[in-house]
Amino acid sequence: MESRFERTEQLLGSENMEKLAQSRVAVFGVGGVGGYVVEALARCGVGTLDLIDNDIVAPSNLNRQIIATAGTLGRAKVEAARDRVVEINPDCQVNIYKIFYLPETADGFDFREYDYVVDAIDTVTGKLMLAEQAGVSGTPLISSMGTGNKLDPTAFRVADIYETKVCPLAKVMRRELRKRGIESLKVVYSEEEPLCGERPPGSVSFVPSVAGLIIAGEVVRDLISSHSEPATCR
Repeated sequence: MESRFERTEQLLGSENMEKLAQSRVAVFGVGGVGGYVVEALARCGVGTLDLIDNDIVAPSNLNRQIIATAGTLGRAKVEAARDRVVEINPDCQVNIYKIFYLPETADGFDFREYDYVVDAIDTVTGKLMLAEQAGVSGTPLISSMGTGNKLDPTAFRVADIYETKVCPLAKVMRRELRKRGIESLKVVYSEEEPLCGERPPGSVSFVPSVAGLIIAGEVVRDLISSHSEPATCR
């Protein structure tokens, strides 16, 4: 019988799979972007996931959020995400926190417990606090910039925040991070010009999902980069 991660192990190798199984990743925000991060990390065999979000699944989430279905409407997003992870990998330990991450709730998290932190939240104050906490603890962090009002999933890039362009959220983050003396932050951002300026922004299924999968790829590669090399074809 094939094992759950047989195809992944063929690509990454057994030592790297063990590294992922021993890793603990915190995902702040499990909506349009974060939900796909969680999905991909679970399917790659990450052993422990901490999911932080205080929102519930709403009808307006059905167009783009992987955890949003008719059966999950009205449920806490972290609960829906946890149940989905367990269906994928029952061995994954999932810790859920039904709170919004803001400066006033930041003390509830010790980033030294995490091997990696993913920022998939919307608020600038929360994003800045995540960057500050990660900087103090030395924990790797990757942050999602804006994915709303966009239609081109091929426009995403991975870069340091100070190398970004076009993205309005990245512009605000650059300014505020400079004020705080934060010199670097790994981000995923889009170079597509926003299509409109409405709030809340419009969205579509194939844009935030791609950002989430890109983030998950960066997390996995970073987690195994200090370990053995992936398997190679001979």
